Amino acid sequence: MHWDRFDIVEAHYAHAMDWHGGMRSKLYEKMCRISQYFKPSPLWMGYRSLTDNGKEIYQALEKKHD
Repeated sequence: MHWDRFDIVEAHYAHAMDWHGGMRSKLYEKMCRISQYFKPSPLWMGYRSLTDNGKEIYQALEKKHD
């Protein structure tokens, strides 16, 4: 697979949004850091908006954090 930076950032952001455990969690901190330079479109639907590459990255993050 060919992953570009956008796939990586978008997948990490979607994962952090879906699985953070509140304002003091590591994933929430990660989401805040990413949101400093990544602003999703109002039409963005999280996981459903990811490319096939982005979904593969997201799934790898889920396995890593389980």
